[in-house]
Amino acid sequence: MKEIIYAINKEFESRVRLGIMSVLMVNDQADFNTLKELLELTDGNLSSHLKGLEKAGYVKARKRFVNRKPNTTYSATRAGRKAFEQHLRALEQYIRKQR
Repeated sequence: MKEIIYAINKEFESRVRLGIMSVLMVNDQADFNTLKELLELTDGNLSSHLKGLEKAGYVKARKRFVNRKPNTTYSATRAGRKAFEQHLRALEQYIRKQR
C-alpha cells in the first residue's frame, strides 16, 4: 500500500492541476481563456498553476499573436502525459485496495 501512496504525484494533488491535465490529455492543446472558462478560474489562479506545471516539465506554453492580440496555448509534454497516466493508475490502485 505504501508504494501506491508514493506513486501518487503531488504535482496533480489540487483540483485545478488535475483539471488542467485532464483537459490537455484529451486535447492536443488549449488556450488560456478556454482553460479559464472550462475550469471556472481566475486569471491569477490559473496562471500560477500553469507555471507550476511548466516548472515541473509537464506542460509547455506557446505564445503568439492572433489578430494582433496575445494568445497563449498550452499542451501536455510527453513527460507530463506519462506522469499523469501513472498518477491515474496509482489512484485507481488505491481505490481498488480500499474496497
